Amino acid sequence: MGLHYDMLMSLPPREGQQAYDERDTMLYALGLGIGGKAAHDARHLGFVYERELQALPTMAVVLAYPGFWMAEPQYGIEWRKILHAEQTLRVLQAVPVSGRMRSETTVEAIYDKGADKGALMYVLRRLYDADSEALIAEVRQGVFLRGNGGFGGAASGAPAPHPTPDRTPDLAFETVTRDEQALIYRLSGDYNPLHADPIVAAQAGFVRPILHGLATYGIAGWAAVVELCEGQAARLRRLDARFSSPVFPGETLRVEMWREGGGRASLQVRAKERDAVVLKNGYAEYED
Repeated sequence: MGLHYDMLMSLPPREGQQAYDERDTMLYALGLGIGGKAAHDARHLGFVYERELQALPTMAVVLAYPGFWMAEPQYGIEWRKILHAEQTLRVLQAVPVSGRMRSETTVEAIYDKGADKGALMYVLRRLYDADSEALIAEVRQGVFLRGNGGFGGAASGAPAPHPTPDRTPDLAFETVTRDEQALIYRLSGDYNPLHADPIVAAQAGFVRPILHGLATYGIAGWAAVVELCEGQAARLRRLDARFSSPVFPGETLRVEMWREGGGRASLQVRAKERDAVVLKNGYAEYED
């Protein structure tokens, strides 16, 4: 059974709902490793301590998640061959530290890269405050469907990656991920056993469980808030990135940033010990 393109493109919005509190907000930040920094630097304490608590903008990517619907058989998606390729976040209003959220998820586009290359699907999730109906954020995923190429769709039209400057970064932020970090981050809602079970990790070709890509993405957002926004979470308005390599818990991540002026910056994340770029083509917008 091949990909059901017309069905996917005509799907009505899929709804998700979630109530959360300050404890969940702090747990998300702890899953990014902020607790280690907060113990020595007051700039980080406000993300993990109830006094003057702030929610990181990237927490929007885990709120009101509609579940792993791509595994439902009627869509013809080879879900075991799915790869999270890109992530975009546009923040319209500051993410509250507690409340009730609802989401609407739709398929925006699917590009056919060929039978031997797969397909690229873009999925948009709009996140609303369930009480006020205010639009809080737009969360967009680029999903590489490695087993679904050759269905006859358009090959071109996907967004171009943001270029990374060919010069020394203006800013750099480092954090050492903890050995148990994936086990903490998964408590924010992503229970994929790849990030916890050594047997599953080995079946996927990894020597041990890897850190969630969205945890690395959250670390990039944390760095942007601290270094570009002077620790004021509400000032970060957008964050785009592409996933390029897995991260193993325990590695040092170095977030490199280039100011572009006008409240814009490029960024990438490097696993320092391996000198491997693990998050690339990053782009941030913020209130300057």
